[in-house]
Amino acid sequence: MKPLTLVMALLLLCCRLNVCCAQDTPAVPGADKVVDKYLSSVSDKSAGISTDLDKQTEKYLARFRRDEDRAYKKLAKKDSAAAAKGLAASKQRYEALQQKLTTTSQNITSKGKRYIPLLDTVTTSLKFLGRYGDLFKKGIASSQQVGNTLSQVNTMEGKMQEADDVQAFVKERSQQLGDELQQAGMGNALKQFNQDAYYYSAQVSEYRAALNDPDKAEQKAIALLNQLPAFRQFMQQNSLLASLFGAPGSVASNAMAMPGLQTRSAVQQLLQTQLSTSGAGGQAVIQQNIQAAQAQLNALKDKISKLGGGSSSDIMPPPGFKPNGQKTKTFLQRLELGANVQTQKSGAFFPTTTDFGFSVGYKLSGTSTVGIGASYKLGWGTDIQHIALSSQGIGFRSYTDIKIKGSFYASGGFEYNYQQAFASLREIYSINAWSKSGLLGVSKIVSVKSKMFKKTKLQLLWDFLSYSQRPVTQPLKFRVGYNF
Repeated sequence: MKPLTLVMALLLLCCRLNVCCAQDTPAVPGADKVVDKYLSSVSDKSAGISTDLDKQTEKYLARFRRDEDRAYKKLAKKDSAAAAKGLAASKQRYEALQQKLTTTSQNITSKGKRYIPLLDTVTTSLKFLGRYGDLFKKGIASSQQVGNTLSQVNTMEGKMQEADDVQAFVKERSQQLGDELQQAGMGNALKQFNQDAYYYSAQVSEYRAALNDPDKAEQKAIALLNQLPAFRQFMQQNSLLASLFGAPGSVASNAMAMPGLQTRSAVQQLLQTQLSTSGAGGQAVIQQNIQAAQAQLNALKDKISKLGGGSSSDIMPPPGFKPNGQKTKTFLQRLELGANVQTQKSGAFFPTTTDFGFSVGYKLSGTSTVGIGASYKLGWGTDIQHIALSSQGIGFRSYTDIKIKGSFYASGGFEYNYQQAFASLREIYSINAWSKSGLLGVSKIVSVKSKMFKKTKLQLLWDFLSYSQRPVTQPLKFRVGYNF
């Protein structure tokens, strides 16, 4: 090659590289910080789910073994030999499961992964950042930082696969134990085992849903990456979805098709053949059939979702069992903060007052909540012409809400109230100055479209202990509360 020709070729190559870099580099200020926060968020989220899954799996495996031991103890009263044999076999199976769980996370492949859209995007984006992180800024996505984050994600995926293995094991044990106990006329002896199996499956589904729920850092980073044509092309070629269905340009599209699965080209050829032989209106007819099939698939998907399913490893609730949806949530997730306001007119002994109450409730189930709280009574004066702010009381509360129907709840509670004016906290120490309130009534929840106040709570309560107080306080109380 002539020197002039070589120089021109190098210049053209440099121009093309500069154009590509200009197109691919996002014109977004602070891109390096966005990606740094993204890596930190994904790492923390993956590590947290891995730790929680480990704890939950260990806890429920102990419960399953305890449930089996109880069932075999009941069986021993009728057939001691069968119970001893079954108990020994059970011990061996649990030991084999523990051995399997120690190697699952090391051997996970794309075939063993359950497809979760956001997780697929996150994993593929980490691979992209590991290869092209310098597009944003030198050293922003170092190979070590991205590698550590990707390692956390892979570990978490291994834990999810372990959970699927446990669910499959539990389903198998439920069937085997059910057959053994049914022969002895003890079908109900496995009730607790099946309930625990359902709750474990529901707990795993909660973690899986969390993996498909992006936080702010993930949303911002993925939106930033999607501005890059190179990233979109990388996703099309390297995502889990591409490897499963053989998208054009992906690794799977160049590999041998899976046995028994029609290829994309075969499906396209079949459709073209059907269109050519169906006449002028053939396309419309086929389109209608496709829409009808899609509607049926969506209806079936919704039905499975309502039943708690969604995968072959998921476990359905046993017949006659009504699951407690709160049982799979963490302690903090079951807490409900609230505030309420109650105003009373001035009387012979009291000025106009407003009670400000604050509470923390704990959801026992989807239909019942218990909680505690405190209140402060602020005095406004006797009328608009005589406004005077003062401390007129303080109180401590406990309450219970039980759902009746729809948005109506039966409410009850017990309160201790100091209903005298005070200037300092030293004045309220005397226990004899405190009065008791016993409350019964009805509450209604009104949904409000607000980020801060999710629900408005209207309460009408009867204080059945008010008549024994001196001076007698108002027996009926109307409160407006807010839960958030």
